Amino acid sequence: MRVKLDKNETPEINRVFLWANMAIVVAFSLIFCRLWYLQVIKGDYYRALSENNRVRIQEIAAPRGILFDRNGVPLVDSFPSFDVSLYRQDVPDMEALIRALSRLLSMPGEKVRSRLEGARGIPLHQPVKIKTNITREELAAVETRRLDLPGVVVDVVIRRNYPYKNLASHLIGYLGEISQEELAREEFLNHKLGYLVGKYGIEKKFELDLMGETGGRQIEVNALGHRIRVLGQVEPNPGNNLHLTLDLELQRAAEAAMAGKRGALVAMNPRNGDILAMVSKPDFDPNLFARGISAETWKGIVDHPAYPLQNRAIQGQYPPGSIHKILVAMAGLEEKMITPDTAFQCTGVYPFGNREYRCWNKDGHGWVNLRKALVESCDVYFYHLGARLGVNRIAKYASAAGLGYPTGFPLGLEKPGLVPTSSWKMKRFGIPWQAGENLAIAIGQGYNLATPLQIACTVSALFNGGSFYQPRIIETIRAPHGEVLKEFQPLILRNIPISPETIEFVREALWGVVHSPNGTGIKARVEGFNVAGKTGTSQVVQKKEGKAESSAAELQDHAWFVCFAPAQNPEITVAVLVEHGGGGGAAAAPVARQVLEYYYQNPKKPPFAQPQIAGQPRAGRPGEG
Repeated sequence: MRVKLDKNETPEINRVFLWANMAIVVAFSLIFCRLWYLQVIKGDYYRALSENNRVRIQEIAAPRGILFDRNGVPLVDSFPSFDVSLYRQDVPDMEALIRALSRLLSMPGEKVRSRLEGARGIPLHQPVKIKTNITREELAAVETRRLDLPGVVVDVVIRRNYPYKNLASHLIGYLGEISQEELAREEFLNHKLGYLVGKYGIEKKFELDLMGETGGRQIEVNALGHRIRVLGQVEPNPGNNLHLTLDLELQRAAEAAMAGKRGALVAMNPRNGDILAMVSKPDFDPNLFARGISAETWKGIVDHPAYPLQNRAIQGQYPPGSIHKILVAMAGLEEKMITPDTAFQCTGVYPFGNREYRCWNKDGHGWVNLRKALVESCDVYFYHLGARLGVNRIAKYASAAGLGYPTGFPLGLEKPGLVPTSSWKMKRFGIPWQAGENLAIAIGQGYNLATPLQIACTVSALFNGGSFYQPRIIETIRAPHGEVLKEFQPLILRNIPISPETIEFVREALWGVVHSPNGTGIKARVEGFNVAGKTGTSQVVQKKEGKAESSAAELQDHAWFVCFAPAQNPEITVAVLVEHGGGGGAAAAPVARQVLEYYYQNPKKPPFAQPQIAGQPRAGRPGEG
């Protein structure tokens, strides 16, 4: 069946076809003109570019932010180094190139191959780091063979340097190559394989502040992937700087005092929680990581029996020993179980049930009141007091003073310690608390556990007026030009509800620990200054006849000492733990003295008045014990 068109419709259809044909002609004309321009006018240029050259974006790493101590002294700096990377898309013979790089970079072929295999899933146009921080000799070898190394580029990289090496390494931390897991995280979306990021300490915690914003340059490269010229560049934005509460010179003094020992030291300002120095021994050199650590060196560190990567100041949990007597004495006074004049006779042993609990002084201390018990650290006195108080009353005051909880240290990884109670033991072991365990708890043994930082924070809070400050390690975050972006104000976490009368009595007794002739902390005395403190000995093995069964170093007791100065209005607290050091008075108190001597003799430090405690002799003239 044929359809007849109306005569009036024919002209309209013809016009549509005409306009369509004209549009097609115009379109083809434009295409022809463009092709003529590209092939005739610009043909030579684009032919050369398409055959021999390409345009790439080359990243420019941002300078990492600097860490400064409280006086504006830089704790880290940077140095230029060279990295070798590979653009896989430019390599016609990968096996031949692997052999060449292995030879030139003194690098096993399998290691080069593993770097490439680790980049599977990464687009071919993105470079793969083959070796970082190459030597000058390796750089010269690569540069002289550039024409034989398609796809190989050498980048100038600003690398982190730690000029003080091991100093404050657990606080500062270290950098390491970003992992596949980290690359998948939102904050690292702009990072690539081979980037260095913070892996520990401040470097890790404040990575997003320190890392800055990457820049880039647009470059033209030839068929071998070698740069011909720079077409454009966007400068990187440096990372922000961190100003710490740490005092570099005091940290040096603390490190020197702990040299050759295993343990930890914390020096802090009890008035605001500022960490002035923090030492953990053994330590490590962060430069090992920043410059590319070998698998063998890494294994040696992580497998080391002394655990050098552990920050003992916040992760080491130890029975506090006789330092715990400070709180037990306060609990006894606050609970009206004793008065300052309450006395017990110490013969060197305390019979309880079918056992005898011994004093550290096997000959005994005679009749002892509370002040003498603290000054001479009489165990028998505190056995009596512990039996009266019981574990739950002791725990009440220990917990109120901040023990058994993390201090809020901003870098994380902190251990909480342990303040045991009768209900805790039942829940943990399914057995009831025994009366004899009160005696061990009263002298800081048994299940008691605390970190050196907890001891420093708790003692600071007890004698600064009752304010428990969160430890502060960062004062400010500043932009590269100096603008303060964030300020970390001192933060009070809790107030300790202990009467001023109790605090002042114990304060004076702790002054006697250092200044009285029979004080156990006499080796912490700094002539001319009022220092108050307490020694402690943390048992490692069960004792018999008052002596450790073995004299092997690893079985010796841990040594504690904590002090604050000046006694009446403290501005520095120092807590020292020496692992397997023996007695606190002999091993830990001299360490604290070295730190205090530097603190008081530092010419940069302004002098301050020396307050006297009522009824107390002047500093440097010991009173009676």
